[in-house]
Amino acid sequence: MKIMVVNAGSSSVKFQLFEMPEEKVIAAGVVERIGIKDSIYTIKYNGKKNEQIMDVKDHNEAVEMILKDLVKLGILKSLDEIKGVGHRIVQGGEFFKSSVLLNEEYIQKIDELAALAPLHNKAHVIGIRACQKALPNVPMVAVFDTTFHQTMAVDAYMYALPYEWYTKYKVRKYGAHGTSHRYVSRRIADLLGLDYNNSKIIVCHIGNGASISAVKNGKCVDTSMGLTPLGGIPMGTRCGDIDPSVVEFMCNNAGYTVQEVTTMLNKKSGYLGMSNGVGQDTRDIKKGMLEGNELCKNTFEIQSKRIVDFVAAYYVYMGGCDAIAFTAGVAENIPYLRQRVVERLECLGAKLDYKQNDTLSDERRISTPDSKMEIWIVPTNEELLIARDTIEFANLK
Repeated sequence: MKIMVVNAGSSSVKFQLFEMPEEKVIAAGVVERIGIKDSIYTIKYNGKKNEQIMDVKDHNEAVEMILKDLVKLGILKSLDEIKGVGHRIVQGGEFFKSSVLLNEEYIQKIDELAALAPLHNKAHVIGIRACQKALPNVPMVAVFDTTFHQTMAVDAYMYALPYEWYTKYKVRKYGAHGTSHRYVSRRIADLLGLDYNNSKIIVCHIGNGASISAVKNGKCVDTSMGLTPLGGIPMGTRCGDIDPSVVEFMCNNAGYTVQEVTTMLNKKSGYLGMSNGVGQDTRDIKKGMLEGNELCKNTFEIQSKRIVDFVAAYYVYMGGCDAIAFTAGVAENIPYLRQRVVERLECLGAKLDYKQNDTLSDERRISTPDSKMEIWIVPTNEELLIARDTIEFANLK
């Protein structure tokens, strides 16, 4: 059966079309710059790639265009072949403990939770509405980035803040990238023949956005991101954890508003800020380091140290670790960063196979046989997990 996975952003719609249960991607694409002049529409299928520049006024038009092309290009005989649509949703708050079959109540709740993810949830609702309009009789499932982290205990998710902030405003740690952490932790358990429900796994999802999770006995017990994706380790343009008084300090001493500082913490910090503008892409940072730029070298040193801070803490919190998995664009493609992380973990018995670490291939072990923990690269596949959940929660046979 054909299952469509949709990830709607504020000005984009990404999709993948799966043949299930074979778990084969038969088409994928994205419409970018929706509502902005010169929108970019890309679709890949059957070894081909089509790209067009056009004006796409809204998400409804983007979805209609994608669905029309799926038939026009012969990928589908008709839209009736689509049996379910899975939607990636960033924030489910405390309300959503698992993926759900969407109804009007749940859509309204996703919209209400936009206060916790204003750049994401509003866009997700627009995408859901657009898909409902185009495919009115097709069941739709919401899969949340936060639900995997809802198993954290109070000592992991609560902040040392006035309790009313939690009860009235729901200020707490929610985490993100949960679909990726769920997929990768399960995948590495399968690769190693571990009993997932009796295992200790640390997942390092390091991309332009980055988070780390501790997965004990198949459940997330802690994660690095906080109330929003700004918390945790440094990222492409986000600062990660800092002393919160930095905000007031910069307002008082540099004349910024709180909103201006928050914007800079989100968009001008991280790799971009630490490298003094060399870039937010770690490939640019690596190039700068190799050319002798000390700030670029420092960027990798700071990032690897911050990653190890969390990994070591999770090792203690779980009482050990069976495996560490590196996933997402930066972790999968920058051997030097993995090297520095593992070298800093040698006191815990981690040992790196330098040859395997430098080998350009996909899923693989990069630890030595005598390492006290398995260390792997495991490419994530959030879309596949969303497709699986769509079948399960829509009860499709």
